[in-house]
Amino acid sequence: MNDKYLTVTALNKYIKYKFDTDENLVSVFIKGEISNLKMHTNGHAYFTLKDENSRINAVMFRNQINNVSFKMEDGQNVLIVGRVSIYESSGGYQIYVDEILLDGVGLLFDKYEKLKLKLEQEGLFDKSLKKPIPFVPLKVGIITAPTGAAVRDILTTLNRRYKKAETILFPSLVQGEAAKEDIVKNIKLANTYDLDVIILGRGGGSIEDLWAFNEEIVARAIYESNIPIISAVGHEIDFTISDFVADLRAPTPTAAAELAVPNSVDIYNRINMYKNSLNNTINNKYKNLKLRYQKIKDSYILKNPLAIYQNKQLQLDFMQERANINISNYLNNKTIKFNNLIDKINLLNPMNTLKRGYTITKKDNKVITSIKNLKLKDKIEVTFTDGSLVTLLEEINEKI
Repeated sequence: MNDKYLTVTALNKYIKYKFDTDENLVSVFIKGEISNLKMHTNGHAYFTLKDENSRINAVMFRNQINNVSFKMEDGQNVLIVGRVSIYESSGGYQIYVDEILLDGVGLLFDKYEKLKLKLEQEGLFDKSLKKPIPFVPLKVGIITAPTGAAVRDILTTLNRRYKKAETILFPSLVQGEAAKEDIVKNIKLANTYDLDVIILGRGGGSIEDLWAFNEEIVARAIYESNIPIISAVGHEIDFTISDFVADLRAPTPTAAAELAVPNSVDIYNRINMYKNSLNNTINNKYKNLKLRYQKIKDSYILKNPLAIYQNKQLQLDFMQERANINISNYLNNKTIKFNNLIDKINLLNPMNTLKRGYTITKKDNKVITSIKNLKLKDKIEVTFTDGSLVTLLEEINEKI
């Protein structure tokens, strides 16, 4: 009796067989929105594919994910190729994804991300290369559609904030296939004018409406502009490639006009600040010079100018006295040294020895210091203190 009852496993296997052999389910093409995306540690992706009324589970294995050209995220509209089958353990059916592509807006988003990465790597977003916006521009160029809210908001804001700024409008297409070439043409044209800053932008819209400002040729024209450009495309939440390349990004066209020119009230306040600062500087300088003048005027020297001469005379007298003392000490030292030398010379002077009764005996003009140097009949010269005599030696008495 129980033979007619199937197990759950058997039923799920049968249903799986039906799914796997149905030619309509073996290869399906389906589109929808990704939600509840979960990336498993093993590299597989699990998510829900949904539309306005229904949803279905989906799984994509690591080998297939490696071929995906974009980063999968919740909210992306995608085109999927895969097969529908049942997971026996749970009995739930799901799509096993083989290929996945971004759909519509998603494709544009993928294109946007790739171009953004490319230009960033080339250095077009480098903040150090951004040109400064002049504080008080005299001429403002505006590149936008000649009609619509954007141009009205820009002109109204410029007129309200700084009426002296001259504005030049360069009417341009800002939407559609031909818009990118027209924008580039007007950027180049604006660079032939003597402008201080350029506002480039348009009002809000879908990503398709704003796409001209995501084009590479527009980005490069902004980068190559010699005049600083303020980008003001769409609403505050919209970001285009033009925003990243421009010298300054404004969240709205109105904000761009506010960033382009100063408020007349701010200029007036700044002028007053400079004026007050200059007056304070001049007053402080005057007070300091006046105090210095008064100090010099009240100085002891000006009140008693002879004091300068008297001080110098005292210094001269002191220096002369020191010089005399130094000279006297020097002469005394030299005199003492001279007398000492005279005493030494007198001690060594042979004439002084002769005065004490001694004589000097010479033979052949050589002083005889020993009797052994003499012999009989030698002619000798004997010198006394008051003269000399020459005689022949007749006798030699040598004491032993």
